[in-house]
Amino acid sequence: MIDLSILDRIKARYEKLAQQLSDPEVLSNHKKYSELAREHSEHEELLKVLERYRDLLGRVNEDKKVRDSSDDEELVELAEAELEELIPELEQAEEEARLMLTPKDPNDKKNAIMEIRAGTGGDEAALFAADLYRMYSKFIEQKGWKLDVMNSNPTGVGGFKEIIFSVEGKDVYGTLKFESGVHRVQRVPVTESSGRIHTSAASVAVLPEAEEVDISINPNELKVDVFRSSGPGGQSVNTTDSAVRITHIPTGMVVTCQDEKSQLKNKNKAMKVLRARLLDKVEGEHQSKMASERKAMVGTGDRSEKIRTYNFPQSRITDHRIGLTLHSLESILDGDLSEVVDALQQHQKEKLLEAETVG
Repeated sequence: MIDLSILDRIKARYEKLAQQLSDPEVLSNHKKYSELAREHSEHEELLKVLERYRDLLGRVNEDKKVRDSSDDEELVELAEAELEELIPELEQAEEEARLMLTPKDPNDKKNAIMEIRAGTGGDEAALFAADLYRMYSKFIEQKGWKLDVMNSNPTGVGGFKEIIFSVEGKDVYGTLKFESGVHRVQRVPVTESSGRIHTSAASVAVLPEAEEVDISINPNELKVDVFRSSGPGGQSVNTTDSAVRITHIPTGMVVTCQDEKSQLKNKNKAMKVLRARLLDKVEGEHQSKMASERKAMVGTGDRSEKIRTYNFPQSRITDHRIGLTLHSLESILDGDLSEVVDALQQHQKEKLLEAETVG
């Protein structure tokens, strides 16, 4: 049972947020206004759920009182009939309220940086990395989000050794974070003449995008190099030194961006990637759970470490973390990831509720 004394605190916060949203100083600060408006909306939704729970609980208690103490058989029957309808509704409202009250990952609402790297399997792994990029691109387009390539290392056969891109939109990180890990593919490569099925792998890392307020970077701890960008095979694709490589000296992290013709744009993109990686590192050091998730996120790129398998001969996709198997590989690779993403999010909700109940 939920302690309904929390209603007063939620209501007080909701009313305070409403006042702040009408403050001229807040109205002139777009970022601050957006943050408060989002919190106001969340509190409004939570209030509705809690008030519905309170009303249902009151009706259930009244019906139980009539059932247990009334001498009027007709009233008792009516109370029992109503209880059969109300109790499932009450349980559903309680679960919904508990989930909304459960502390959430503060990064869930952030934009994300995605990194896809070819693992075991040579050219076939690079081609699979390109397939994954295309899949996410289509999904991102369907969601109405914005994708911006930060850096890429294409191969001559149309694959990617590595591609890094940012994703902007609503609840991006919370939606995509479960994609982190090693993805395995089983299929006959286009380069295979004997028709033998090969197994290859690519790793995906999803990082919450860090803002300057999230992570402080000392410019004196950065080594910035500029050079001419190059394409597959090393050929120059730019006649100016527009590519940028930034080394964060204290950690040894290196970020390279060369997709833009402007050196400044490449530098800004590189800094965005660096901030995301440093934020992930800092949070990982302070939270053992985050650290273990980060380690599991990419692994070694070896075939044996996998979160998901894409089997082409059987048109099957299997997510090994939740035991989900779907025979709709073609549509999923075309960006129809919603069923997989929804199942992973539902699994997470169930784990959170389970932990809340145990706690």
